[in-house]
Amino acid sequence: MDFSKLQEAINTAVDQALERHIFKLSLPPLLTKNQLMDMLDIKNTKASELLNREDFPVIREFGNPRVPTQSLLAWIDEHTEWVRQNAGEAWVRNRKGGVA
Repeated sequence: MDFSKLQEAINTAVDQALERHIFKLSLPPLLTKNQLMDMLDIKNTKASELLNREDFPVIREFGNPRVPTQSLLAWIDEHTEWVRQNAGEAWVRNRKGGVA
């Protein structure tokens, strides 16, 4: 691999990492149902379905359901088909320990 191709690959990886970091910084620590719907581009019925799943990260102690953003992002990673097919169950088990 020549230097310019390596530099291009590094720049692409850094740009993607920065985009993910900026995206995470722009989200509130807890999402309301409406914010969840906006973020995931889903309607009320699907949001209610998610909020009522036993494995979905939701806090109900504040009167209305709130979704911890970091836990949601981890949940999405864990429930993405590609991750299960390519990273395996060991990766999913190890990720659970790091969820806030």
